[in-house]
Amino acid sequence: MPLDYSNLGLKVGLEIHQQLKTKSKLFCQCESKLSTREPEITLARRLRPTQSELGQVDPAALFEFQKGKTIIYEADRDTTCLVEMDEEPPHPLNEEAVDVSLTVALMVDAHPVDEIHVMRKIVIDGSNTTGFQRTCVIALGGEIRVESGAIPIQTICLEEDAARNTGAKELTTFYRLDRLGIPLIEVATGPVINTPSEAGGVAFTIGRILRATGKVRRGIGTIRQDVNISIRGGALIEIKGVSKLELVSKVVEYEVQRQLNLLKIRDELRSRGIVKEAIGDDLIDVTHLFKESSCKVIRAAIDRNGIVYAVKLPKFNGLLKTELAPGIRLGTEMADRAKFWGRVGGIFHTDELPAYGISASEVDALNRALNVSSEDAVVIVADKPENARDALKAVVERAQEAIDGVPSETRGPNPDGTTRYTRPRPGPARMYPETDIPPVPITGDRLKRIRASLPEMPDQKLTRLINQYKLNKKLAEQLVNSDFIGLFEEITQEVKVPTSVVAATLTETMKSLERDGVEVENLTDEQLKTTFKLVGQNLTAKESLPDILTWLAKHVDSSPEQAIETLGLKMLSRSQLETIIDEVLSKNPDLIRERGPDALGSLMSLVMREVRGKADAKVVNEILRKKLEPINKK
Repeated sequence: MPLDYSNLGLKVGLEIHQQLKTKSKLFCQCESKLSTREPEITLARRLRPTQSELGQVDPAALFEFQKGKTIIYEADRDTTCLVEMDEEPPHPLNEEAVDVSLTVALMVDAHPVDEIHVMRKIVIDGSNTTGFQRTCVIALGGEIRVESGAIPIQTICLEEDAARNTGAKELTTFYRLDRLGIPLIEVATGPVINTPSEAGGVAFTIGRILRATGKVRRGIGTIRQDVNISIRGGALIEIKGVSKLELVSKVVEYEVQRQLNLLKIRDELRSRGIVKEAIGDDLIDVTHLFKESSCKVIRAAIDRNGIVYAVKLPKFNGLLKTELAPGIRLGTEMADRAKFWGRVGGIFHTDELPAYGISASEVDALNRALNVSSEDAVVIVADKPENARDALKAVVERAQEAIDGVPSETRGPNPDGTTRYTRPRPGPARMYPETDIPPVPITGDRLKRIRASLPEMPDQKLTRLINQYKLNKKLAEQLVNSDFIGLFEEITQEVKVPTSVVAATLTETMKSLERDGVEVENLTDEQLKTTFKLVGQNLTAKESLPDILTWLAKHVDSSPEQAIETLGLKMLSRSQLETIIDEVLSKNPDLIRERGPDALGSLMSLVMREVRGKADAKVVNEILRKKLEPINKK
C-alpha cells in the first residue's frame, strides 16, 4: 500500500550545488578545470578543530579529528597555486561567478543582498586545506514553480568547491587540489516539499534553471544535491552529495522507509522493557574462543596480534537483522558506526550467526561467556585492541540511540538510493567571518545590467527550439533538460549537419553511451564540435558518431581526426561505395530474383553492415535503387 506522506508529516528541503563554468577559480586566477596531469607537488597535513568565537567546538569537526587521519594533498601548477595550498591569502571574489549567481537569483525572483560578506564554514574531513570552506550569501527569498505549486527559495549562496578525494589507505586520505576553489552555487529551498516525487521535480526544475544560464559545468560530480528529510516522530537527516537528479526521489522514499522501521524498532524495544542504562559498554575479551575458528576475518586479526572483543545488547535479539531499507538493516547501521569510529572492517552479530566460518558451537560458547539469554544479542569485532574497543563503543551508542528512535545524523547516498552513516550532524558553531576578503557591494547598476540580459527560462527556450530548429517536442525537451543546450546552438550555427542529428546525438546517443559505461564526461566541447564538423564536411558519416565518441572518451587527449583514422571510419568515395554495392549485388542474385523491388531493405542491411560509419545511408539507398532498377525490369 502506498504511504500517505502527508499523514507521516514528511518535510523535505533541498540544497542544490552546481559548479559554475568560469574562467578562473573563486579566490585565485587558476584555471577552473580538473587536471589530466600527474601531480607535481604533494603536501602532508593533519587538521585540528578549533573553538568558535563563542568558545564552542563543532561536533562534526571533532568527529573527523578523532579519527587521527593524515591528509596527503596532490597538485600541479596548471590548476593549483599557493591559495589552494593555504600558503597565500585568498584573492578578491571572482566577479564573473558573482554575476552568474546574481543571474540565477533574478531568474527565481530572489532578493540580492546589499553587500556580500564571505564566511568560513568549518570542514575538517580534509577536503579543504584551510580546515574550512569559504561561502557567502548572494540572495534571499524567491520561488520556483512546479506542478504542485510554488516552492520557496530560502538562500542562494556562492562557495568554493572542495578538493577531490582520490582514495584512502588506512589512516591516510588522498586529495587532489584541482577541484578546490572551483565556484559552486548553492540554491536552498524551504522545507516544504511533501512527497518523494515532488522532491525529484523540484531538483529537476532548479537544475533546468541553472543550465539555462549557459554558465554551469557538465559531467559527473558537477552537480550535487543535499537532501534534508524528516517525518513526524523521526529526526532531521541530512543526506549529502546525491550526484544524480533522478536519485533524489528514491533517496527520499528510502529514508522515509528507514525512519519508519527505526520507529517500529523503538516501539518494540520499549515493549521489551529495555532502557538506555541497561546497555553498557562492558567489553569482553573472547579471543580464546576463536583461536581455532574457521572464520578468515577473525583468524587474520588474531594472526596480526589482534583481539576479539564482544558486547552484549540486552533485549536486542532478532532486531539487528530487521530490514530498514533494501539491503540495509539495523546491524548494517551499527557496522557503519563501527567502521567510522573504530576504523574496522565490520562487525559480526548473533542475529546472523552461525555464518562466515563461525560455527554453532562457537556461538554457544560466546553466549555462555557473556551470560546471554534468549532475548539478547551479541556483537563481536576482531581487530587491533584500540580499534575493536572504539568500534564496539560506537555500536553500544547506536544501540542506545535505537531506544529513542531515529538519531539525527549526516548520511551519504549509495548508488541505489539507500544511504549510509557518514558523520554526526554539524552544530551552529561552524560558521565565522572570513577576515581576508573585503565585503563586495551589490550596486543597483550591476543588477540593472544583469536584469537586462537574463537568459530565457526553460519553457521559453523549449518553444524557441521547436520553432527555430524544427525539432519535435520530445527532442527539444531532452535538449533543454540536458547539459548540452548551449553547445547544440553553437554547433548548429557553425556546422552543416541536420539539427535533429546534432540534438539526438547530444541527448539520446550520449545517454545510451553512458548507460553502456562510456565515460562521456571526458568529452570536451571542442572534441564534440570538431566531430560534427567532420561529419558536415563528409569526412565521416553520422552513423560513425557513437564509435568516434566512445573512442574519444577513452583517449582523452586525442582528436576526432585520430579517432576516424584509428577506427577506419573515413568516408568512402562514391566509386568505392559503388564497388562494394556491386559486390553485394553479385553475391545475392537469388534474393534479387525472388523478391524483386522488395529486396531493397535486405540489401541495404547487407551493404550497411560493410560500410557503417563510412557512408551515408541515404547515398547507399540512392545507389542501390539505381542499380536495382534495370535488374528488376528484366
